[in-house]
This record gives sequence, C-alpha cells and structure tokens, in this order.
Amino acid sequence: GVVGGLAGAIYGLARPTVRTAAGAWLARIPAIGRQLHVYQLARLYRTVGMLVRGGMPAVPALRMSGGVVLAGARAAYAAATRAVTEGQSLADAMERNGLTTPVAARMLRVGERSGNMGEMMERIADFCDEELGRWVAVMTRLIEPVLMIVIGLVIGVIVVLMYFPIFQLAGSIR
Repeated sequence: GVVGGLAGAIYGLARPTVRTAAGAWLARIPAIGRQLHVYQLARLYRTVGMLVRGGMPAVPALRMSGGVVLAGARAAYAAATRAVTEGQSLADAMERNGLTTPVAARMLRVGERSGNMGEMMERIADFCDEELGRWVAVMTRLIEPVLMIVIGLVIGVIVVLMYFPIFQLAGSIR
C-alpha cells in the first residue's frame, strides 16, 4: 500500500502535467505558496546573475533562464523579458510582473545604476536563500513537537490494543 502510493507519486511527479498541477496546488496554500515563490526567485536570480557575471548581455541571459521558472509564472516571466527587450528597466519589468520582493526590486535598481547587475542578482538570490532557510528552521521547530505528539499517540494506541486482550482474558478467568 505505502510502497505503491509512493511509486505512484514518483511516477506522477515525473509527468509535467501532474507536476504543474501539484505546483499550482501548493502555490495556493498561503505560507507554502509564498515560500515557493521566494524559492523560484532565488533560482531565477542566481541563474541570470551567473550568466550576466559571465559576460552575457542581460536580455539573452533572461531568455536563456526562462526554464528555471515554474509553469505558473512563465507568462509573467515572458512578459517581463518582453518589457526588458522593449527598453524598460529590469527592476520595473520584474516588479510589474510580480517577480521580485520589495527588497529585490531595490537591489535590482541599485545594480542597474551601478552596473553590477550580475553581482546584485546573486546577492538577491542569497537573500532569498537566507529567507527560505529561516522559514524552514521555524517550520521545523513548529512541526517537530506536533510530530512527537502524533508518534506518542500512535505508540500509546498500539500498547493499549496489545494489552486489551490480556485484560479481557484476565477478567474472564475470575
């Protein structure tokens, strides 16, 4: 049962349509959706930042990096890339299409003004990674006690179920 369910989940997640639907479902959960967005931004900014730091112009780097964006945000990313191609600033294009955080937008503007876009994008990715790390640490601290209680209850139920027949047998002997 469990092995079959796990195998089915792995098989399903290997299919792009199922993976897209699972991503969309997770994105609708408020706390998880926000962090999924931050994770996506970290991947995007790190990829574009490395390409720009390596000497690639910004527009080709943006076009090449589209694959790291999750399916739910590809239309917004395509619109942002189009806006940059048409001459709009990268910070404005990303902000208008929901592909930044407030801090990331400010950092992008600084990178545009200073000419250090690649470095600034990598700093944005580092910032997003740190935010994700803090969130994971908090979630771990919250979930761990709940998990311990659930495990304790399961063990308690098993013990009661094991001893119940013994108590019934002892009661019927009298």
